Amino acid sequence: MKTRVLGKTGYEVSEIGLGCWQLGGDFGPVGDETANAILDAANAAGVNFWDTADVYGGGLSERRIGAHPKGPGVHVATKLGRGAGLYPDGYSKEAIRASLLASAERLNVATLDLAQLHCVPTEVLRRGAIFGWMDELQAEGLVRHWGASVETIEEGLICLDQPGCATLQIIFNLFRQDAAKDLLPMAAEKNVGIIVRLPLASGLLSGKFDKETRFDPSDHRNYNADGKAFSVGETFSGVPFERGVELVAELKGYAPEGMPMSQFALRWILDHPQVSTIIAGVSKPEQLKDNVAASERKSLFPALLGQLDQWYEQNVKPAIRGGV
Repeated sequence: MKTRVLGKTGYEVSEIGLGCWQLGGDFGPVGDETANAILDAANAAGVNFWDTADVYGGGLSERRIGAHPKGPGVHVATKLGRGAGLYPDGYSKEAIRASLLASAERLNVATLDLAQLHCVPTEVLRRGAIFGWMDELQAEGLVRHWGASVETIEEGLICLDQPGCATLQIIFNLFRQDAAKDLLPMAAEKNVGIIVRLPLASGLLSGKFDKETRFDPSDHRNYNADGKAFSVGETFSGVPFERGVELVAELKGYAPEGMPMSQFALRWILDHPQVSTIIAGVSKPEQLKDNVAASERKSLFPALLGQLDQWYEQNVKPAIRGGV
């Protein structure tokens, strides 16, 4: 497994990480046996960056990770800020400390490797006090490093202005390319590690869905398809599902011969050197092998990258809901 440095943390992390939202059952039910098999597969493949959050399955994802044996050099990142008592306007240093302590207990650690502010409202970020609290909690030894997971470019730029911010988690994929213009270069300048989430746009970019595909009622791709539960940008990257299926059909014409759509989508992200790791979620252990193979694929040709940028501006960007 190829590795990259995760910004100021200095962690050597696998190019392909593991997104653990699925382990909370938010993409449909996942039993203990399957969850353990996914984590075993990550260990075996050298996938050493695992990303979770306190709200995934009400703490279930964190508990499963905390109970599971980890391979050498595994770094576990969690997130805070969307749970009861914090979101949307209950943020304080003491409330954040309590949230982090609860995560540390579930993850079975004394100090969290990386704690990320989790889609905190833009106005809270603008006020700035929350960043000072994270600096103080880091100084206390509760977290080794802190970062932020954001929904928009504006929020990302606010976080990049904070000296203590070590990582930035963003939505970045073939359906959401805007970060490449200003945000990624600034992150590199400030030595902030970029963690990419939703690399396959909630599975759309795997190329395995059609307009007749239906999702389990407990799956956010069902109940949040129109943004009824949280930001619509977190589901299919804000693109309406049926339009997304049409766009993927167009994308297949750009993919190099013999390269599966999922690997094409992941390779495009890895061809941006500012990216440290991609947290690709899986619901089956065999899917992890397919994701990892993208790390070994050759870089895409610059001419193709230019074509994909133009295709995005003309065909995808007008369809995005929830802001970029």
